[in-house]
Amino acid sequence: MAPEIETSTVSVGPLSAYLARPEGGSASGMLLLPMITGIGAQVREYAHQLAERGITALTWDVWHGPSSDDTPIERLQELLAALDDENSLAEQTRLLDHLLGELGCTKAGVIGWCLGGRYALILAGQDDRLANAVAYHPTVPGETPPNHTVDAVAHTARIKAPVMMLYPGADSLVPHERFAELQAALQGRETGASIIHHYPGAEHGFSNRTRHGNEVNLHAYRLSWPQVLDFVSVTTA
Repeated sequence: MAPEIETSTVSVGPLSAYLARPEGGSASGMLLLPMITGIGAQVREYAHQLAERGITALTWDVWHGPSSDDTPIERLQELLAALDDENSLAEQTRLLDHLLGELGCTKAGVIGWCLGGRYALILAGQDDRLANAVAYHPTVPGETPPNHTVDAVAHTARIKAPVMMLYPGADSLVPHERFAELQAALQGRETGASIIHHYPGAEHGFSNRTRHGNEVNLHAYRLSWPQVLDFVSVTTA
């Protein structure tokens, strides 16, 4: 039987974050880095499912308030173009400090989707405290946008923890050549297991339920998510 969970929006210094955890907390934690939706309903569901497995889930509020619950996707795309790497990584590190500090976790990993998938790889390359990194269809485009000032491929090569990366074969934002660079960076490491999924025909953001009208995306999500949950449970135990 799944444990009772408690949820709340918490303040971490100047930051707001969404917290879901087993009642009373846990020693295992995960930092969640959302896709463009921010802390929308589906991301909160991810946090709840982790909490039901006994894992404290703390979610970064990428847009500092707006989410797909109340904000049109066009507006979120405008915010995306102005997202700053250094500030974002500093906020994520502060939340990781909170997980491993005040929230009482002794092990914590990071999972991100799309833009959050890219940040999961970078953060794990910067912070050796992380017990794992999961990158769902990480947005590392072939042509680097001006606001991507931190090299995701270089940081991926520095990760010491186990990594699970999930790539859709029909990704319109991340070409196969970029996926190959990320794959080579992971497999070239001397420490840390690399578990790499490739889903032929699946599209960028296939985990997002708005894309599940395409059966290949739905099937990729249904196959991948249970495996991700198991990976997280084992690496944060």
